[in-house]
Amino acid sequence: MTPPDVPAVELNNGVRIPQFGFGVFQIPPEETAQAVRTALEAGYRHIDTAQMYRNEGGVGAGVAESGIAREDVFVTTKLANDAHGHDNAINALEGSLRRLGFDYVDLYLIHWPLPHKDNYVRTWRAFGDILRAGKARAIGVSNFQPAHLDRLAEEAGTVPAVNQIELHPALQQTELRAYHQAHGIATEAWSPLAQAEVLADPVLTELAGKHDRTAAQVVLRWHLQLGNIVFPKSSSPDRIKENIDVFGFELDEEDMTAIGKLDDGRRTGPDPDTFTG
Repeated sequence: MTPPDVPAVELNNGVRIPQFGFGVFQIPPEETAQAVRTALEAGYRHIDTAQMYRNEGGVGAGVAESGIAREDVFVTTKLANDAHGHDNAINALEGSLRRLGFDYVDLYLIHWPLPHKDNYVRTWRAFGDILRAGKARAIGVSNFQPAHLDRLAEEAGTVPAVNQIELHPALQQTELRAYHQAHGIATEAWSPLAQAEVLADPVLTELAGKHDRTAAQVVLRWHLQLGNIVFPKSSSPDRIKENIDVFGFELDEEDMTAIGKLDDGRRTGPDPDTFTG
C-alpha cells in the first residue's frame, strides 16, 4: 500500500498539522510502541496521546524506533486533570517530555476545562509561557465550550489553536464548530466513530456499499470533508491501515446531507459542563 498524501491544516499560529492522525487512547502502554510503529509505517505522521493515557513512553519509543525524523511526526499530548494551575501545568509538561524522550511537543492541550475548579484560565496562562519557551509549537484545549473559550480570550488574551471535542455523526457539534470557525480555532474530533456505536446505522451501511468502503471509512471521510482533524484509534494492524485508506474516494453532497441528518445529540463521553475529572 502506497502511503497516502495526507493534507495538513494550518493553525492560527502558522503551524501545520496533518488532518488525519492516530489516537492511542486505551492502547495498553506495553502495546503502544508497536501500534505507533505500525501507524507510521502505514503513512500516519500525527500521533495523539495524553498524560492520562499513561502511554506517552510508548509513543516516544515508537517514534524513535520508526527511523522517521522527530520533526516529521506531529505529536500531541494533553494535561492531566490533577495538574491544573500555572506551575503544575509547566511541571506536568516536563514530565511528558521526559516520558516521550522529546525536547518539545507539537501541540499541548488542556484536556478538560473542569469548570467546578475554576482554574483553567490560570492554567491557560501557563500554556502561553510554554509556547514562548519553545516547549510546544502550538497550544490548545480539549472539551471546551463557548463560554470557556470566551473566558480564555477575555482574561488571557490568547485564542487556542485547536479545540479537541467529541464529534461524530450522532454528535455533530454544529454550533461549536461554527464558533471555532468564527474565532480561528481548528476543530479536532475525538471518538470520531462514536466508539463504533453508529457504524451499523442503515444510512452509513448503505453509503459504505455505494462507495465499496466500510462504514468506518465513510465516517472518517465525512470528517475530512467537514474540515475536522481526526485521529481514530486501533491496535489492529489491518484496521490501522484501513482507517487511513480514505483518500481515494469522495462523498457527494447528497451523502453529506444524509449523514448530517444522523445528529441526535448522543454523547459517548462526559458532558464538559458537568465533568469533574
